[in-house]
Amino acid sequence: MSSRSLKITLQPDVLRWARERLRISQDELAQKMQVRPELVLEWEQSGRISVAQADRLAQRTHTPLGFLYLTEPPEDHLPIPDFRTRSDDTLPRPSPDLLETVETMQRRQAWMRDELIEDDAAPLDFVGAYRIDAPPRQVAAAMRDALQLSYDWASQVSTWTDALKVLRDQAEDAGVLVVFNGIVGNNTRRKLVPDEFQGFALVDEHAPLIFVNSADFKAAQMFTFAHELAHLFVGETGVSIFQNLQPVPHATERFCNQTAAEFLVPKDDLNNFWHTAKQTNDRYQAIARHFKVSSLVAARRTLDLDLIDQDEFFRFYQEYQDTEWHSRQQDQASGGDFWNTQKWRIGPRFGTAIIRAVKEGRLLYREAYSLTGLKGDTFERMPKKMGMLL
Repeated sequence: MSSRSLKITLQPDVLRWARERLRISQDELAQKMQVRPELVLEWEQSGRISVAQADRLAQRTHTPLGFLYLTEPPEDHLPIPDFRTRSDDTLPRPSPDLLETVETMQRRQAWMRDELIEDDAAPLDFVGAYRIDAPPRQVAAAMRDALQLSYDWASQVSTWTDALKVLRDQAEDAGVLVVFNGIVGNNTRRKLVPDEFQGFALVDEHAPLIFVNSADFKAAQMFTFAHELAHLFVGETGVSIFQNLQPVPHATERFCNQTAAEFLVPKDDLNNFWHTAKQTNDRYQAIARHFKVSSLVAARRTLDLDLIDQDEFFRFYQEYQDTEWHSRQQDQASGGDFWNTQKWRIGPRFGTAIIRAVKEGRLLYREAYSLTGLKGDTFERMPKKMGMLL
């Protein structure tokens, strides 16, 4: 008998934990492992499993192999503050996909921070410049100033796609590392689930980073971006989910929601536009088109400004829930150009810094491959395909 086929006894609770952290059933794990479902049940009841099967289980559940040999399941903790809550106020267990994504972004940020400090770059004065007791309107105005945006900038672009491009480009120019990705790295088999998180912000005075889950439906990404930008301005690192803009228990999240709403849909502008919107067949879509936001953000903003009552909002909200899933499916099915997608999986500022460091001999190729997720010819083509100015 080979050592690989040798049977060992592990803790059943640990084997069950490895599956449950991936949020899959025993049947789904059996399919991933290409074994009978009864065998998975046996593992989780007795702990009896072969060395080869344990190795494969660790691989298929994205679990460090050593964890399977522990005497009890470890606690999965995010390395950053977790602002996500459910309606019952419980804190959802972070998936391996979320944990790996956050850790990857932290490594990128740490590398970029060292680069900037080495180059004697000045810290960014807007990071942590405000407290959460500041007026959201004041912080929203500061966000527009930092990104060099006019008060009515959104009405001057044609589509939400153009508006999002403006925001990303201006934020990068202001010194923010911007990443949009809907999968773990470049692994298309590991999709990030918007119902788990929509974005996060990593605060740093030299290399602040915003991550937006681009698996979310497209119109929602505008609000996520603005929300995470607000996190940088109040100096609060954290991962977020908005639960369709319903009230949240965290003071930081409430403030960032209010600031994002004012940033995207300024109170004075909406009050001036409200009369026009009411003359249309769909007032919320009219607002959404004008300000380049989702219709949910539009409706919620009208409620916050007392332009509609709660009954009307919740009638709209119910209809919105019925159509949201279909919108998300259409967005995800639309695909896109590889290099345009890759540009924002890496981020122009970060990608340019990596290429320069490699060309100057300050960064090994294997380290660059690890930081960007690109290798070989694909990495070499990155500057040209992403339009980098080196």
